[in-house]
Order: sequence, then C-alpha cells, then structure tokens
Amino acid sequence: MGMNRPRRKDWTAYAIGIAAEDTACAALVADGWTIRARRLRTEAGEVDAVAEKDGILAIVEVKSRPTLAKAATALTNRQRARLMGACELILARNPDWGVNGVRFDTIAVDQAGRVRRIADAFRIGDLME
Repeated sequence: MGMNRPRRKDWTAYAIGIAAEDTACAALVADGWTIRARRLRTEAGEVDAVAEKDGILAIVEVKSRPTLAKAATALTNRQRARLMGACELILARNPDWGVNGVRFDTIAVDQAGRVRRIADAFRIGDLME
C-alpha cells in the first residue's frame, strides 16, 4: 500500500529518529561530506544515510539514545548484516559511488544533540567471527 508509517504511539520515537538523522547529516556536511541519499530503501533494508567524500562512500547508521555511550553500542549484528546487504545493492545501482572505497559508519546522537561519529565502525569480516 502506501508508506509504512509508524503507529500513533511510535510517533515520538519516529520524530526523535528523524531529528537525529537531521543532526547526523548536518554534522557530515559540516565535515565536507556530500549526502548522496537519506532514508534509502533497498530490498535488504533501509539505510539512514549514504555520504561521500574524496571518493570514499560511507554507509551510515544513526543511533539516538539518551547517552552517547548507549547510542554507540546500539548497532546489532542483524543491523550490520542489513547494512552490508544494502551496500551491495547501492553499489550495483551506483557504480560511480565509492570509487576509493566503502566504509560503514555509526553516528551516535544523544538526547542533548551531541554527535559522535564512529568511522569505519565495522567491517564485512566482523560478522564471520
């Protein structure tokens, strides 16, 4: 049918998530990154942001929690696998993106709006251990 909208009780979490993604993307742009896509839906799942700088493509997962520490540790193995699958699809559709490499970043945002980027947060081999 239409868009998958959150149920009414989930609107607050949804709004917090969107605000965190806005904050994360603003931080990336301020650091010289170009946002290629936001909330990009693929058959493997949604990617919060895709950014590129100097030919390096970053597949970005944004995590918002009350503290930066909680946000930084919120990425699960299942989410990592989803991001890797989505990355394959993104690169297949956009072969000119990430000519100098691809990495997976996590951007943690706390409730005060502080941002921490964990560059190269994980690698493909990490899930095979």
